[in-house]
Amino acid sequence: MLAAERKDLLLTRLRADGKVIAKDLARELGLSEDTLRRDLRELATAGLCQRVYGGALPASPALADYATRSGVEAASKQRVAARAAELIQPGSTVLLDGGTTTLAVVRALPPGLPCTVVTHSPTIAAALVEHAAAQVFLLGGRLFKHSVVTCGAAAAEAARCVSADVFLLGVTGVHPTEGLTTGDADEAAMKRILASRSADTYVLASAEKIGAASRYLVLPLRDVTGIVTDAPASDPTVQQLGHAGTPIIPAP
Repeated sequence: MLAAERKDLLLTRLRADGKVIAKDLARELGLSEDTLRRDLRELATAGLCQRVYGGALPASPALADYATRSGVEAASKQRVAARAAELIQPGSTVLLDGGTTTLAVVRALPPGLPCTVVTHSPTIAAALVEHAAAQVFLLGGRLFKHSVVTCGAAAAEAARCVSADVFLLGVTGVHPTEGLTTGDADEAAMKRILASRSADTYVLASAEKIGAASRYLVLPLRDVTGIVTDAPASDPTVQQLGHAGTPIIPAP
């Protein structure tokens, strides 16, 4: 079997099964594990999968640049955003992560909702200008242009001075064993700090993120209050998440 054929097969199995176990597939195809692991390394370098111990998982489409992500599964993000907006109570203090799904949350908020919003996203802060009843605090720091959020020492120090009722967390992957992941180490660290400053943390997970994984762990599943997703309850990964004890908040 040619290398291109093997890689096509690996991608087909990833789409169908949601994972590839190198040892099992090597036995099935009569190939060496080293050959398949090399193929997986090359696919991962091309951004087509995420390698994990023993094999690979689907790579998240949410790793694309901000402009590209704005057009990915827009309807799915709007469903998740509408449900997540209901978690913000009048008078509460909310931490809003950056990202396109969180921006959709801002657009779903009732215009007159009185609340305090703390965010490290200039995009989110700007979108709240027209919400007259919302107090907005923007955390400064080094701008991470991929996600249009601030991170680094200055942003982290500012975040540690905040106490919030709710944190709406954006990630690029939600997986039963790999947890909540994203594609940048500094961004992952900033998300962890924000989660530590909130009484409740809810994950915004449009359907394309369920079952996907990225390189850096943000949080294990046990550390969040719930996952807001529009993935169907019949989805095997959603069922695994529920069986693991993670509350699933459906976004119809």
